[in-house]
Amino acid sequence: MKPASFQDPAAQAYQQARIAHWDAIARKRDSWQGMGRWYHRRLHEIYRFHVSPNQTVLEVGCAEGHLLASLQPARGMGVDFSEEMICRAKERYPELEFTHADAHDLSGITGKFDVIILSDLVNDLWDVQRVFEQLGPLCTSHTRIVMNFYSRLWQMPLSMARTLNLAGPTLFQNWLTREDVQTLLRLSNLETIRVTQEILWPLPLGGFANRVLVRLWPFSELALSNFAIARAPRHEQESVEEPSVSVIVPARNESGNIKAILERTPRMGRETEIIFVEGHSRDDTYTAIEREIAAHPSIPSLLLRQTGIGKADAVRLGFSKAKGDVLMILDADLTVPPEDLPRFYDALVSGKGEFINGVRLVYPMEKEAMRPLNFLGNKFFSMAFSWLLGQPIKDTLCGTKVLWRRDYEQIAANRSYFGDFDPFGDYDLIFGAAKLNRKIVDLPIRYRERTYGSTNISRWKHGLLLLRMVVFAAQRIKFV
Repeated sequence: MKPASFQDPAAQAYQQARIAHWDAIARKRDSWQGMGRWYHRRLHEIYRFHVSPNQTVLEVGCAEGHLLASLQPARGMGVDFSEEMICRAKERYPELEFTHADAHDLSGITGKFDVIILSDLVNDLWDVQRVFEQLGPLCTSHTRIVMNFYSRLWQMPLSMARTLNLAGPTLFQNWLTREDVQTLLRLSNLETIRVTQEILWPLPLGGFANRVLVRLWPFSELALSNFAIARAPRHEQESVEEPSVSVIVPARNESGNIKAILERTPRMGRETEIIFVEGHSRDDTYTAIEREIAAHPSIPSLLLRQTGIGKADAVRLGFSKAKGDVLMILDADLTVPPEDLPRFYDALVSGKGEFINGVRLVYPMEKEAMRPLNFLGNKFFSMAFSWLLGQPIKDTLCGTKVLWRRDYEQIAANRSYFGDFDPFGDYDLIFGAAKLNRKIVDLPIRYRERTYGSTNISRWKHGLLLLRMVVFAAQRIKFV
């Protein structure tokens, strides 16, 4: 049965005209290549940044399949309403699947996909909301919907290029703004994760303009292409059984806090285990952990002795031994109360976020909980990283972070992309989650004053290291 919108004669005429148009474009491209190859080359680079190889990928409006093939999917399926386009795609890329279907009715597509792509499609659709609504049943809890669409500012330049036969002709277009697309996603029960502007110079020698200038205002407002990344909400996804939880506690010179950690950490999910990673303490922290684990036999616990140095190394060791589906970090200084951990758990498991980041900078702090220079430094780095990552990050160095094990495994597998010089582990996780386009949610907590020991942070040494990380992250995330 046809979608209700296509029972409208005007919709049918609109769609038939476009099918005929794109069939003609497919035949024309057999012997013609315009000036669009540099644009498409850059487009492919951007998609390869967002889409890792060996995933299951569906492209709606795939044309001849060039973009889909460039992503090297484990399973790639392309859908297009132009039979001429589909015939050419099947001939060029026999290792991929191609289906002749209309984007407004994807009921014939089966299975779930890691990534769904709509490249230069929404400008040409009769009913954008209808197409967005078709995507929900094809999503899992981790599916990313990635799309790009033209900026209206380029309507006249593109029209001139087509008049001169430098670009392929098009019919009347939907010139949607970024806000229009976000509204239509929201109406289709899809959540926008981030929106960016891309491609300032779609011609040769555009490297600096397309990687650097387009990231800076006011040049960003002149970009040719808008990108939006979205996800489906939890209630349209597969059901999830109650997960198990692993709480990782890096502990160095924290002997006086161990008993409280075991007694105050709530049980969450199917089972909660506590993994202590002791890191070269000068006090009796290791002995205290042994003693308290023995005194609390009903609590699933594990003690590891760190061989490397730094909190990041301790967290990675703990994560590698964890059995839980949900991974949590709890600093042993108890400046973040263990009683707050269920709120992190609920935010993750409910689907409100996929990486839950604690924020100490919302509520008033107890006396001496954070020194003024540390507070200002955190404010600066939160603004810097929010700009770099394209998602709001209010507090980058709060020790409490919660994520799914499956996401951490992907972050760990791709760690070499960012390098390995983060002694804290916070940025390693934040960068990785942003690169995977996971939904990052800030969760405000009340930051408490230490009751035992002193901070292990060196304000100036580590501050300079963070500046170095800002520069490095800019090269690997922002200016790519």
